[in-house]
Amino acid sequence: QVQLVESGGGLVEPGGSLRLSCAASGRSISRYNMGWFRQAPGKEREFVATISWSGGTTYYADSVKGRFTISRDNTKNTVYLQMNSLKPEDTDVYYCAADLFPGRGAQALGVSQYFNSWGQGTQVTVSS
Repeated sequence: QVQLVESGGGLVEPGGSLRLSCAASGRSISRYNMGWFRQAPGKEREFVATISWSGGTTYYADSVKGRFTISRDNTKNTVYLQMNSLKPEDTDVYYCAADLFPGRGAQALGVSQYFNSWGQGTQVTVSS
């Protein structure tokens, strides 16, 4: 199994920025598609962004396109989510996830069911 630990969440004013990190341990994630999801209390988990194992392809929810950027550093076994122009509706717990099928194609980045290994989440609150 792979262990995922998110960090970087916090309280930020509307229009501000945060950078989330997801540090993996237990095995290399260099062959796994990775993603970020978010969930508010009482709601279903929502797709935010995914990135292919090579880092060459990314996929975003319409609600964050142009504001959020997902990236990865396979040498550090870490995935990032840069969040700019934050809005109050971005307030959620953000989760990092891995698709543990090695080398799955980029066409699968939009299939949330493939992401089956999860971190414990980090809270992001956007409020003035």
